[in-house]
Amino acid sequence: MGQLSGPSDPVADARWSPQHPRKGFLTDTSICIGCKACEVACKEWNHNPADGELELLGSSYDNTGALGANTWRHVAFIEQGRDAIEEARESGRQLISLGMPKMPGGEENTAPPDTDQFRWLMSSDVCKHCTHAGCLDVCPTGALFRTEFGTVVVQDDVCNGCGNCVPACPFGVIERRTDGTAAPKTARGAEPVSKSGVAQKCTLCYDRLLDGQIPACAQTCPTESIKFGDHDDLVAEGRERVARLHALGRTEARLYGANEHDGVGGTGSVFLLLDEPEVYGLPPDPRVGTADLPAMFKRSAVAAAGMLAAAAVAFLGRS
Repeated sequence: MGQLSGPSDPVADARWSPQHPRKGFLTDTSICIGCKACEVACKEWNHNPADGELELLGSSYDNTGALGANTWRHVAFIEQGRDAIEEARESGRQLISLGMPKMPGGEENTAPPDTDQFRWLMSSDVCKHCTHAGCLDVCPTGALFRTEFGTVVVQDDVCNGCGNCVPACPFGVIERRTDGTAAPKTARGAEPVSKSGVAQKCTLCYDRLLDGQIPACAQTCPTESIKFGDHDDLVAEGRERVARLHALGRTEARLYGANEHDGVGGTGSVFLLLDEPEVYGLPPDPRVGTADLPAMFKRSAVAAAGMLAAAAVAFLGRS
């Protein structure tokens, strides 16, 4: 096991040899059109069953609702009016403003030429493949493992359905399957094997990566809102994209998951957002619970030493 917190290279921590560059996703919500092609491609390739009767939810133009054992990619629809758009841009200005004095005549107009009256925020959510993955840390059977690409994968045939991984994920991604099916990855076209209760989530199409292919969702996305590649290159591309949007006055743009000093050490799936993370159902400051283990062990050791010292003093005092 590697370190439990802070900046890290998950491939090196997993001791793979030879080492491959860490792979990941960059999901650019500014060009997502909400077509759900990624959802369909993911379900098709991984043999995941449909969610319900394909009826729209009462709260959104959506039928899947959230990520789960059957839905490894989920496109959220968020409706915003003019006031919400202005609030998003103001919060973005606060993120990029350094509070430095400006030179006379150097004032920049950061307002877009045409203020939007209405917009949909559409975001294709997926497993974050965290640098420090709580689901992996708490798995007692080794069903969850770190691949040579730095991603986190569940092995259906090893999972015992204990469910420890479910509360360990700070993003609420992983879930146990309840419909009794788990598609074998080595038998395309075969009927799903009955195995109830196993944990399921995005594998970043590990089986496709082994064959030199890109994940099904990225392959299918018509606008290239979902990009796949080397993690470091995607983070750099995301930052460049944010800078271009800021130059156009789109100050609401921000990158999520690229901070290696956050509570999960940064994520393999990085997102370009147009509002606060909470608007998309993402935690603003995700933190993996296992990051606290070193401090907990230290405090436990100090407490145990104190109890032993107290017992020794009491014993010697009676002597």
